[in-house]
Amino acid sequence: MNMSFALLITGLGFATLCDAHAHLKDSQPADGSVVTIAPDNLVLRFSEAARVTALALHRVGEAERKLVPLPTAPAQQVTLPLSKLGPGKYVVTYRVVSGDGHIMSGELHFTIDPSARPTAPKASQDQTP
Repeated sequence: MNMSFALLITGLGFATLCDAHAHLKDSQPADGSVVTIAPDNLVLRFSEAARVTALALHRVGEAERKLVPLPTAPAQQVTLPLSKLGPGKYVVTYRVVSGDGHIMSGELHFTIDPSARPTAPKASQDQTP
């Protein structure tokens, strides 16, 4: 076997393994969006089923609030009700464990501004073609 071909096959296999971890594809509210009405729910959609191990929300300048109860089973989509949110900038932080045991964490930001013109959500956060 040609050495270059063998390295290519090995590299492709490694790239496939790296892509196998769960990652956030999109959310509602979308990351970076401005909404005029407070959302009733937070929806996170992952690239594959993952178990949420931590989820919190905070308005910038205020204390973080843990969102509970967390789902007990792995899921590709997680929906949690939100308490009444007032105007302001919000940050959601999350941590999930994918099926292969990989831990992935991240955050998303959105703003509630009743007087603003709503922004279109960003394109999918999924970075894979």
